[in-house]
Amino acid sequence: ASGAAPCPHLFIPLSQSVSHLSINKQTNKTTTIMFRLTLILSLLSSTTAFGVVNRRQALMESLSSAAAVTAVVASGAAPAFAEPTDETARSVSRFGGLLEKYQDSNRGWLIMAPSGWNKFDGEVGAYDVKWQDLVDPRDNIKVSSTPVKSTTTSINALGDDVQAIGEGLATKRNAKLISASERLTEGILFYEFDFAINDGTHQLLQLSVNKGRIWSLDANTVEKRWSKKEELYRSVVGSFMPKLN
Repeated sequence: ASGAAPCPHLFIPLSQSVSHLSINKQTNKTTTIMFRLTLILSLLSSTTAFGVVNRRQALMESLSSAAAVTAVVASGAAPAFAEPTDETARSVSRFGGLLEKYQDSNRGWLIMAPSGWNKFDGEVGAYDVKWQDLVDPRDNIKVSSTPVKSTTTSINALGDDVQAIGEGLATKRNAKLISASERLTEGILFYEFDFAINDGTHQLLQLSVNKGRIWSLDANTVEKRWSKKEELYRSVVGSFMPKLN
């Protein structure tokens, strides 16, 4: 979120701090990827549709669970995948008037946001901007960002195996991973994840890196309404762009 200080060790290889361990090359690579992932996401909002977790608390929980996340991914490590080369166009549909263009000129991003929803700006440690349904606040969409090192220019700093990353995230969220995918839009790589969280939340999560920041967009609803919200939410997620044209 805005005002967050960058973590100076965010992308320092984990092998520097655990070089005394005797582990094979594949396990070390997987450990590095997942430790980076838990650190990055702990600095973003740790939220579901039902509440917000304090950022410092989230960081400590992430550090304590890093070993468990690593073990889950390492046990089924899959080969790395090449990045997509075909561009996917950004969604600009207004969805019959349910969506409207929103542009954050200060931070430099744009999105097709739900029209008629309440909009909230900048809750420190939780989000940059949030849209929330007037009737049920469990239907909400949040955009968050936090600084990363200037040498980090793509979300593939987390690794190329999107499925493995999604499985690690699902473990951290106490959720089931429904799908994990990647796309390239206007030269920016996006990782997208679909989760059924055990507290009854259904969540779409999208991660990307641009302009020295990692960007997180999450769209949440209750599981029983997911089938009605899915098409709208996927259009919102596909419309987000962390730069201005």
